[in-house]
Amino acid sequence: MAARRSPPQERERQRPRASAAGNDQVHSWTLVTSQALDTTWRVAKGSVTLAVSFLVGTLCYFRRLHLYLGHRLKRWIGYLQRRFKRNLSVEAEVDLLSHCAREWKGETPHAKLMRKAYEELFWRRHIKCVRQVRRDNYNTLRSVLFQIFSQGLSFPSWMKEKDIAKLPEKLLFSQGCNWIQQYSFGPEKYTGSNVFGKLRKCVELLKAQWTEFSGIKDYHKRGSMCNILFSDAILEYQLYEALKFIMLYQVTEAYEQMKTEKAIPSLFRLLFTRETSSDPLSFMMNHLNSVGDTCGLEQIDMFVLGYSLEVKIKVFRLFRFNSRDFEVCYPEESLREWPEVSLLTENDCHYHIPVF
Repeated sequence: MAARRSPPQERERQRPRASAAGNDQVHSWTLVTSQALDTTWRVAKGSVTLAVSFLVGTLCYFRRLHLYLGHRLKRWIGYLQRRFKRNLSVEAEVDLLSHCAREWKGETPHAKLMRKAYEELFWRRHIKCVRQVRRDNYNTLRSVLFQIFSQGLSFPSWMKEKDIAKLPEKLLFSQGCNWIQQYSFGPEKYTGSNVFGKLRKCVELLKAQWTEFSGIKDYHKRGSMCNILFSDAILEYQLYEALKFIMLYQVTEAYEQMKTEKAIPSLFRLLFTRETSSDPLSFMMNHLNSVGDTCGLEQIDMFVLGYSLEVKIKVFRLFRFNSRDFEVCYPEESLREWPEVSLLTENDCHYHIPVF
């Protein structure tokens, strides 16, 4: 019979077995944990990848949306700016010397002369700003009428005595001026029997607007209303055609008085000595009908404009600096109580509004 093994020896034989079983159990738990972690990581990685992809897609979408909306907004703002800038026929005030520096940069004799002329206006005539006026063939009429309205000037005395809305019919029926049917509305070149109705609407608009502006006492309110009115091309052109007709009416009145040997202002005698304006019809056909279409007012026409509106039009002719014609007035023989409007020009073709 074999001898029984001692307990220490038995424990020594069982210890490797227990150790192997423990190692197997640890390995099993490690494997399970590793597989769980791997599975968890794959799930998390997929979720993170999906979330990142979604986030990137969302950011790309909003970026494209931002670019699209920005592009559309930019186009819309540009459209509005072009529209309002195009319609604004009298621009806001700008510094006179800054305007000069921008327009006359060269070192030619003419550029130097123009800079000296602007400095003369700034330092000695106390003109600090200028309002640029649209350079079209209504430029002179626009420059004068804008100042009449912005200053709130009242009607000329002769307009207060007559209903100017009835003047077109008066020329036809009282004075037999049937040739007025050849009147042309600037580039529209409208003629015919309906010319009287069209002229009447223009004159009625002038009367209504003039009455409204002259009744406003607040300078800033008049300025705001001028900005609105002089941004409406249709209303503007009707007002300018009314001014043209007022000039034609005054020329016709002076011509009728001259035929009866009554005294008339010398400016009308000068007008009638011109071959192209020897009577009201030739004045209309050769001069007024072209205003607003192919040309603006000539100097002698500005005398008629000032006389018709009873305003003294003072013009600073910058290109005539250092000469007696640097500052001129239309008409020269205006009455003292007539209000004054001022213009400046670089070439006798286009005028801007000086701001004192």
